[in-house]
Amino acid sequence: MTDQTIPTPDNADNSKEPGFRIQRIYLKDVSLEQPHAPQILLVATEPQVEVEVDVAVTRLGEEIFEVTLIATVTSKVDNKALFLVEAKQAGIFEFNNIPPEQIDPMLGIACPTILYPYLRSNIADLISRAGFQPIHLNEINFHGMYEHRMMLAQQAAEKESPAESKIVLPH
Repeated sequence: MTDQTIPTPDNADNSKEPGFRIQRIYLKDVSLEQPHAPQILLVATEPQVEVEVDVAVTRLGEEIFEVTLIATVTSKVDNKALFLVEAKQAGIFEFNNIPPEQIDPMLGIACPTILYPYLRSNIADLISRAGFQPIHLNEINFHGMYEHRMMLAQQAAEKESPAESKIVLPH
């Protein structure tokens, strides 16, 4: 007879296979303000809409990170706020045996791409429930946003110490 070991679930966890797992996706914070209601609701002018989106990353453990998409949607009529929505859509992501140089791009590109549809849906729903036409946010190129941040971080690092050529990763 030959001796063979069959991997048990305990042995499988110790493998060096890279892994990426979404632990949870959740709406962390949301607010809606209508500071000039009800008078502004009677104005028949087409509102102007401004949208700002940002990404924040927090390390929760050795291989666990929280990624938060932060969005501010401002609608104005005659330079007065019709409404203001602030939302934070977050997710907890686990990285197992992934090289550190690959984790940062995943946190800045892949994770926000996963979270963005949830953020868009929550914002559209909130605006609709407030009595306005829903605003569907445009797609965002998180890869381009990440590359832009990397370029800005590199330029800032070069200005501080021109002798060094390291890249400072934004978080």
